[in-house]
Amino acid sequence: MKKKKIKKICVVLVNRANYGRLKPVMVELKSNKNFDLQVLCAGSMLLDRFGQAEKVVEDDGFHIHGRIYTEVEGSTPASMSKSIGIGIMEFTSEFTRLDPDMVLIIGDRYEALAAAVSAAYMNIFIAHIQGGELSGSIDESARHAITKLSHLHFPATKRAAEYIVRMGEREDSVFNFGCPVGDYILNLDNHIDDKLLQNGVGNPIDTNSPFFLVIYHPVTTSFNEQANQASELLLALEKKNIPTLWLWPNIDAGSDIISKEIRRFREIHNPDWLYLLKNIDPETFQKLLKNAICAIGNSSSFIRDTTFTGTPVVLVGDRQYGREHGKNLISCEPKQNQILDSINQQLQHGRYANEGLYGDGTAAPNIVNTLEYFTPYVQKTLQYPLNDEYTNH
Repeated sequence: MKKKKIKKICVVLVNRANYGRLKPVMVELKSNKNFDLQVLCAGSMLLDRFGQAEKVVEDDGFHIHGRIYTEVEGSTPASMSKSIGIGIMEFTSEFTRLDPDMVLIIGDRYEALAAAVSAAYMNIFIAHIQGGELSGSIDESARHAITKLSHLHFPATKRAAEYIVRMGEREDSVFNFGCPVGDYILNLDNHIDDKLLQNGVGNPIDTNSPFFLVIYHPVTTSFNEQANQASELLLALEKKNIPTLWLWPNIDAGSDIISKEIRRFREIHNPDWLYLLKNIDPETFQKLLKNAICAIGNSSSFIRDTTFTGTPVVLVGDRQYGREHGKNLISCEPKQNQILDSINQQLQHGRYANEGLYGDGTAAPNIVNTLEYFTPYVQKTLQYPLNDEYTNH
């Protein structure tokens, strides 16, 4: 029997959420003798002010084959654009050095877009997880651009899979196995080690008592409104006065504005209910999200991951406009009164049932099996309907 060729697959990690969702796939790849797993860490994965998430990757037993520093300081639209340019150059250098057979990318980050552009122009086969979703802000454009540069697609929902096919992708290259994050969420216990939460700022929370979990990221298309929106959220939470664990925002344009507003609020109000953390490992994050009495903010994790646990969610603003969500979510404008009303509704309702919208917790082995047996190709062609009058005969 002919020996199967070992495939070198390069996984691109650009922020903490990336790793949280890709970890189950990486575990499967590492244990599969037919793959040589390469790991590249880039973007905010490497920065101290975001908790240096690369250390979590190493602590989990993964070797990091390359580190790519791409971020231009400023957290403005211009700095994001420049970071993409640097990212394309640096990813090109690393792909040249590592010479992977395929690159695995997830989501809609601008750093991931840089990796996709680089790999596509180097004729490297690209697999993309979580394409076809609507997500608001500039992220949605980045997501669809990555889809059009990719060759193999692993959307997380039925609708997303249909959208990818309607975008002209080969139907036999689209596989809906759900989101890999569900693979470990469904198997987590409820125990939280509070020692892992001791490196924050403010009064540490008791996770055995009711608490909120908050993440509020910048909305790049509403750059000039960031400070006011963050202030409205803080004032609403001040009125509830419930212990709150807040993770600092990501590096997108407006991050410094939101962070400054949080610091200003702490100096003026000295809130004893607020505890701020840079980063936590994926399992601890999911346990916090599972145990919180309400998740509040605009993180995609709150929409996607809570469908597995039924945690009540208050989605603030339009950063995730159009994204599929479960019945456990209430949307509101970034206005103090609307936020308060939504929180009160969720507290009154309590936990929801698991709807299975983003899969059944078996995504990772199915994705790796497909990566192993799918025949790679390089040249992409827009797929026309059979009755398209413009199809060449």
